[in-house]
Amino acid sequence: MNFQGSRRRGEDGITMAIDFLLSNARLVLGVGGAAMLGIATLVVKRLIERAGRAADDEKVEQKMAESWEELSLVSSSPTLIKKGIKGVVMKHVAKATRQQKADLCQQHQTLPLEVQPKPESKSKRLQLCVLSLQERLQQYYHTRAALAPHEVQRAQSLALDICTEIQGFLHSRHPDMPLGEMSLGGSLLDDLQVVSADHACLLVPLQLEASLWRLIPGEETLLTHPLHWMVRRVNLEYFPRGRSYWDRYLVGGYLSAESVMNMFSKAVMETINWPSISSTLDCQVRPVLGGPDLRVEIRPGSEGADSTDPPLFISMLPLLREEDVALTCQPELTSPWVNAWHLSLYPWETQRLTQLDSADDGCRRHTLKILKAVCKLNPALRALEAAPLANLILHLSDSESDWSEVSLDVRFQQCVTELIGYLEQGALHSYFKPAVNLLSSLSEDQVDQIGFMLYCAVSEPEILLI
Repeated sequence: MNFQGSRRRGEDGITMAIDFLLSNARLVLGVGGAAMLGIATLVVKRLIERAGRAADDEKVEQKMAESWEELSLVSSSPTLIKKGIKGVVMKHVAKATRQQKADLCQQHQTLPLEVQPKPESKSKRLQLCVLSLQERLQQYYHTRAALAPHEVQRAQSLALDICTEIQGFLHSRHPDMPLGEMSLGGSLLDDLQVVSADHACLLVPLQLEASLWRLIPGEETLLTHPLHWMVRRVNLEYFPRGRSYWDRYLVGGYLSAESVMNMFSKAVMETINWPSISSTLDCQVRPVLGGPDLRVEIRPGSEGADSTDPPLFISMLPLLREEDVALTCQPELTSPWVNAWHLSLYPWETQRLTQLDSADDGCRRHTLKILKAVCKLNPALRALEAAPLANLILHLSDSESDWSEVSLDVRFQQCVTELIGYLEQGALHSYFKPAVNLLSSLSEDQVDQIGFMLYCAVSEPEILLI
């Protein structure tokens, strides 16, 4: 990189240099080293950008030189990177945290002259500026994690409108298809969605004849996977094929989830007159074709109109219910087995969390929403989905009884520590199905990124709440 001819002074030049290092780090340091270096330079970059707004060009260049000097001391070996970069990260994280607290103090101090407090109250004012972790968590929950009621109401209203349109279409075009009453489900309905109300789930229950079909638990099938159930056609000698509507989607004597999904894709996604629905609802409604699921995108306003509201994605989810068992049609989770149905543990997990919080007026759901927001807003933690976080809290609830609001900070830090332990073991077992490892989908690179960020947060938990 030609610093003589192309380097810009100040914040832009630093950003270019850091971006250049990140883009080439994988070639020099390898996958694990590049991941950890990316996290470290991200923290350093934020610190330098903040300093660049308050200092002149000479001070910015001096900070940049000091930062690169420290990073250049780290060896190219991934093992040594973990050890060497730790000190650099922790040093700059501490600086960034102190700077953020100082910025907060400055906001309190820049009041109009007529409302400036007396000099003797200065120490008290500074004490208020330095928020405790408990206060930071509450602030983060209300400003970043929790959704505004009007936002939730808007998303639910749009989802219900789409639900009514799809159900009316199926009843008119396929009156013989045995379906139950469609409804909303998922995190938006259960008050567990965070950051923004950007997705909803439309449950489409299939009605099966109890005498013709039997749900086979995953452990009893040849797949032996606890979450991969199968639906067998029974009593064929008394009720031959064709007696049930769903016989047309049999593959090898079992109801094929993939065939059912393909049917709904053609019958709904590719057939409904979406422009007409857009005109009726006064918004832009488009099917998202080519993906593994049945998804509709909704944008507020008419075609061509500018809107600042984020789009809402609604997923259609065909499912089978039998007592407390819910099997969902999600081939992307059961591939390559075309006949397998996915056992959803979400209803059990959500119900258990609600029961525990109701029994002791706890903050488990509160903690879960904070953890979900942290993972959603932090690129290094984005690979962590909601299921591992919910099961983490359920496991922790077996050993910890105090989940009151006043212990929120303690439980949050404990969740971080426990999650690091599970990552080191390479397994976080499902609370209801211990044979299922909820971390099995993470790659080694993702485990490195998540583990390193959480390790830094043990001593400086505030970095997760930036």
